[in-house]
This record gives sequence, C-alpha cells and structure tokens, in this order.
Amino acid sequence: MADGTRQDALTDRVYEGVKAMIMDHEIAPGARVSIEGLARQLDVSATPVREALARLESERLVVKRPNAGYRATDLLDPDALLDLFEMRLLLEPRAASLAAENASDDELGRLRAIVEEMRRQPDLGEKYSDYRRFAALDQEFHDVLAQAAGRPLLADAVNRLHAHLHMLRLNSAPGSVEATVAEHEHVLDALVQRNPEKAAEAMATHLRSSRVRHRPQPPTPRPARGRTAPR
Repeated sequence: MADGTRQDALTDRVYEGVKAMIMDHEIAPGARVSIEGLARQLDVSATPVREALARLESERLVVKRPNAGYRATDLLDPDALLDLFEMRLLLEPRAASLAAENASDDELGRLRAIVEEMRRQPDLGEKYSDYRRFAALDQEFHDVLAQAAGRPLLADAVNRLHAHLHMLRLNSAPGSVEATVAEHEHVLDALVQRNPEKAAEAMATHLRSSRVRHRPQPPTPRPARGRTAPR
C-alpha cells in the first residue's frame, strides 16, 4: 500500500510538472513530447511520464499519434474561445436556474466553501504555478453547481466544456481574483435565495465578464539574457 501511495504521488508530481511546461509554453503548442526526454529532465523513469501523459491526453493537452508518440495540442484560436463561451452561455445559466430549485443544503455548503477558499488565494501571476489552484477552484465551483442542477447530462456537458479551456492555455488577468469571487458570490446568493431567474442572470453576467477577461493576450517578450525582467 505504501509503495502504491508513493507511486501515485510520483505520478502526480510528474503530471503537474509536465502540465506546467505545456501551460507555460516551455513545451510549445504542436511540439513533439519525448517520454525519454521528460524522464531525464524530471529524473524519473518512463513509467510515471507515460501515466502523466495519459492524464494530459484526457484533458486534451496532448494527443497521441499512432506510431509517433505524443505531441502538445495546438492552441485554439480566438474564434474557438468565442464558440466555447457561447456554448457555456447556453448551458450554464440554465444549470444555475435548475440548481436554484434543486440544490441540496450540502451542495450549497460546498459551493460556499469553494468561494471562501478562492477568496484566500493570492494575486495571480502569469505562470501556471501561480494560478493553477485558483483555476481548479473556479472549475470546481461550476462543476458542483452543474451537478446541483439535478440533470446528469447537463452536468456532463458543462464538465466537458471546461476541459476545453485547458486547450486555450488561459491565464488570468490582473484583478480577476476579486472580480471572479464577487461574481461567484452573486450566483451563490441567488441559489441560496432559491431564485432561478436571478441565478441564471448572475451566471450569464459572470460568463460574459469572464469571456472578456480571458481574451488571449500577446506573449510577453522575454528579457535579454543577463538582464532582469521588469516587475
């Protein structure tokens, strides 16, 4: 059992390490992903690297090609971002409306706990390591809310849409912690009040604001070698 726990922890560490490389473009979009190269870089055997890449394939951050190994997925373009949020605007306000009617007290408590933890997160930076916990909590809020709607197919569709966000390699703009938490609070308040119309409206407002915040930004120029990047 202890050996299995250590192996799981190692795979988790490798998964997070490779995911950070992809999200931060250390592994460029479309680039080949070498299992042997990653194993050497992370000082592990090939097995946890393969297990990590299988998880990343399920998140659509890498694709496996027959007889050609893995490569990082290409970036989705701004039109894909627009399509993604259009779909979310079709599904998630409806989920919020249903959750206002069907959410249990336990589910509302989970949503409250998520919002409180989001509020305690530090200001976000540009690196995946800076914003990954906040992003995970953000996704968890939306997924728990969708489950609380009491419609399994709707919840599954919402979850699948969130998986696509990884493919856009999104980071969060300055000030988005406060704005996102405030918008989640408005949604949660409507759920607690059992007000379907208000919940749907609050969710739609949140998604429209999030779409603006997550517009792709041009890459930040790398500082010249030997110089310190401006802060």
